[in-house]
Amino acid sequence: MGSPSLTVRAVKARPVTAPLERPIRTAVGTIPSAPLVLIDVLTEEGVTGSAYLFAYTPPALAPLARLVEEIGDELGGKPIVPFERMRELNRRFRLLGWQGLVGMAVAGLDMAFWDALGKAAGWPVARLLGGEPRPLMAYDSFGVLDPKTDASVLPRSVEAGFRGIKIKLGDGPVEKDVATVAEVRKLIGPETALMVDYNQSLGPVEACSRIERIAEYDIHWVEEPVPAEDLEGHARVRVESPVRIQTGENWWFPRDMAKSIAAGASDFAMLDIMKIGGVTGWLSAMGQAEAASLPVSSHLFVEASAHVLPVTPTAHWLEYLDVAGSILAEKPSVVDGSLTAVGPGLGVRWDEDAVRRYAV
Repeated sequence: MGSPSLTVRAVKARPVTAPLERPIRTAVGTIPSAPLVLIDVLTEEGVTGSAYLFAYTPPALAPLARLVEEIGDELGGKPIVPFERMRELNRRFRLLGWQGLVGMAVAGLDMAFWDALGKAAGWPVARLLGGEPRPLMAYDSFGVLDPKTDASVLPRSVEAGFRGIKIKLGDGPVEKDVATVAEVRKLIGPETALMVDYNQSLGPVEACSRIERIAEYDIHWVEEPVPAEDLEGHARVRVESPVRIQTGENWWFPRDMAKSIAAGASDFAMLDIMKIGGVTGWLSAMGQAEAASLPVSSHLFVEASAHVLPVTPTAHWLEYLDVAGSILAEKPSVVDGSLTAVGPGLGVRWDEDAVRRYAV
């Protein structure tokens, strides 16, 4: 049975600070807990579509939540038709632009729209998109590690079936990078893919030098070695690097992706479903990736990403970094190193007791 028509009645947005199982340490700072905005799109038909946004920093929570609700007020009485709503919002914010809080708010509403449509049909979103939920190869995503104190954690990930491990580098001299990578490779063995992420902390010259030093440890990819907006720098590093380059989590909507592809900035594409424009933006981006033969991996948002990767022609890895599990009624689960989407909708249901506990 197809999905019945749905009409927006109201939009609610609630800021929370969700505890993380392990803090995310990067070369540019530490994220001790996840600042999230929980979105609920209430419809006249009684179906509620839900999604969340990752605000990165607590000061962004309140303005982001207000912006979601104010945009939602403008959508009251309109049908939930994601592509049409995206075109409308594109016109609405053309002069202001998509990057930043506006883009995040629009993408969050889009994800909630798709969740509502899936719930109304009784289908997972993956099925609405013409695919079906399937096990997706996942890698376990870590922050900056101290191989001595974290030595027991990495083997547990391998034993859980993860076929890839990602760590963050760049918080010290190159010698620290080399020592960390050498020890991590020893801990996870030769069969597990090892990715590294510099979180935009280097310039092109330094990036090339550091990559040369760690390349012998069979690095699957080097992620964002230079600032994300430096497409020329990424392209330069890509040409000189013995390791393939990954970027994309900071592409704002498919237009940014097109610029990066034109610049030859990376060997892979890592789409962040919030920054790329929700489910609707992802569908456009995945077509670009197929045309450019770029393998597509996800960034954060494990629940929603598990629905769009199955219909992505060049699907690669799902990043497992659980930022919302502490406020969800059902936490995403990894089985033998793979994660499968759940429904109906995006499979997002709030644990209201936890939401009250962690409300800002």
